[in-house]
Amino acid sequence: MLQEFDVIVVGAGHAGCEAANAAGKMGSKVLLITMNMNTIAQMSCNPAMGGVAKGQIVREIDALGGGSGIVSDKSAIQFRMLNRSKGPAMWSPRTQNDRMKFAEEWRFLLEENPNVDFWQDMCNGIIVEGGVVRGVKTSLGISIYGKSVVLTNGTFLNGLIHLGEKQFGGGRVGEKASTGITEELIELGFEAGRMKTGTPPRVDGRSLDYSKMEIQEGDENPSKFSFGSTSALTLQRPCHITYTNERTHDLLRTGFDRSPMFNGAIKSSGPRYCPSIEDKINRFADRDRHQIFVEPEGWRTVEIYVNGFSTSLPEEVQYEAMKSIPGFEHVKMFRPGYAIEYDYFPPTQLKHTLETKQVENLFFAGQINGTTGYEEAACQGLMAGINAHRKVHGDQAFILNRDEAYIGVLIDDLITKGTKEPYRMFTSRAEYRILLRQDNADVRLTPIGVGIGLANEEDLKRVEIKNLGTEKLIQAFKETSVSPEELNPVLELKDSSLLTQKVKMSSIITRPQIEISDLLNLNSDLNKLAHDLMNDHPDIVSQAEILMKYEGYISREEEQAHKMNRLEDVVIPSDTDFKAMLSLSSEAKEKLTKVRPVNIGQAARISGVSPSDISVLLIHLGR
Repeated sequence: MLQEFDVIVVGAGHAGCEAANAAGKMGSKVLLITMNMNTIAQMSCNPAMGGVAKGQIVREIDALGGGSGIVSDKSAIQFRMLNRSKGPAMWSPRTQNDRMKFAEEWRFLLEENPNVDFWQDMCNGIIVEGGVVRGVKTSLGISIYGKSVVLTNGTFLNGLIHLGEKQFGGGRVGEKASTGITEELIELGFEAGRMKTGTPPRVDGRSLDYSKMEIQEGDENPSKFSFGSTSALTLQRPCHITYTNERTHDLLRTGFDRSPMFNGAIKSSGPRYCPSIEDKINRFADRDRHQIFVEPEGWRTVEIYVNGFSTSLPEEVQYEAMKSIPGFEHVKMFRPGYAIEYDYFPPTQLKHTLETKQVENLFFAGQINGTTGYEEAACQGLMAGINAHRKVHGDQAFILNRDEAYIGVLIDDLITKGTKEPYRMFTSRAEYRILLRQDNADVRLTPIGVGIGLANEEDLKRVEIKNLGTEKLIQAFKETSVSPEELNPVLELKDSSLLTQKVKMSSIITRPQIEISDLLNLNSDLNKLAHDLMNDHPDIVSQAEILMKYEGYISREEEQAHKMNRLEDVVIPSDTDFKAMLSLSSEAKEKLTKVRPVNIGQAARISGVSPSDISVLLIHLGR
């Protein structure tokens, strides 16, 4: 009934959607298998995309030719650029999204891809012959054959939901867990583990008193995620902020004896940086309040996501505690929060392509690899989809380095270091974050996306216009002088040291207090040039300002990256016997044998491998 496919993608969450879309766009015949066609691209937790470091990932996905940025823009109800008070390496775009429209737009995008077919069924096994994956088995007793398989099972693998002392199987509330795959993979020699995540209650927005909360509007001049032709918002929905209090905390404590977090029912690790409310008041007992973000689920629905109140306490405890929060006195709860435990596979069992080491042509992406977050899942799905396509068509592996993208940092962290708790991306994880800004993701990655056949020539033309315009404006600043008489009044207002002689405009913009608009207002020729260039591309002026202002820092990071990349060029043969190297430490032998690094750079990033161990490796390799 179903023919053989190039790529079979199991699961239609954020990772699965990106994997199927990418492989299909590149020319593979793709089958996307999901347990429910009506929950494709479901936002299982908060109705938002992006945020600190995550926003950079969404822009990188878009620059390469993925779909998350486009779908986020089409379903956005609010846009904010976070961390604007900090340097541009920290600026992070975030959208609040219409949950139903987000899923709808992803489904439309996939249905517009002529190479993507769909099948509604539970995948409960994989077909492996001679160490190579050949297809999948489903609960309907059907065997579907494919040249490669991408598993993106999310929280569904043996998912177990906790709500107070109640436990029931499920991948999400109202949806059954996926069984069979974990057991088969363990039989094939894979190591598995358990992780935990959680979600807060959803409530009726009509029952809230917003006058008791702080309003949180979107940006006055909102931007967007996609570098393409999507539109920025002209109308936005506000969010609100309120706070828990001592009364809230006391009410929550009444349920601690029935909390699966504390009574031993949950044994696995949860996300460190997104703890449950009971975990917060337990770990931070000195804090008398915690922030609660009141986030609408869409343009028209009254459903509200209570961000910051993730919990698995009994539903009556959740309800009573929420009523003590300002603005929630008469709250009506639609559904309680809950925790969920699920199977994952330590990602040290993968290659950098996200192909498994044990089974050829089998790829893992998303929470199956121990990550948390839509964005982290989506970028893995994109990379797995790209590499599955390239593998079955005989093309070289596609890998992004740590100095090329946050996506490269995330995958290298997972493959090299593994993770024992849900992995979340932060700017601090990237050693080259001045290079990996959200504003230059297109400059960094769109030429690569075009080269692999995912982005298109129109995208590349936009990048070329942006680059040429930026260079032209920077050159004009380097050639234009300004006198003390012209500039000192501005410098005095900005509390910056005054000039005593003429200088080039480019030397003044490096001062932290000075913005490019201050200097453009002083010179009509420069001002006209800037406006003309912005007609060609709206980001040229801001891009030129960042490159001039942070030129020294950018050059230093590029130099550091170049030095480190030399170590990436020293390849470690795949058959290297680390245990036979007597001068290596015992820990290094164990870690190197387990991870099997492909080069010296990766080996140096393995926890427990010391600089002296790296020296031993280099000597062994004749370097």
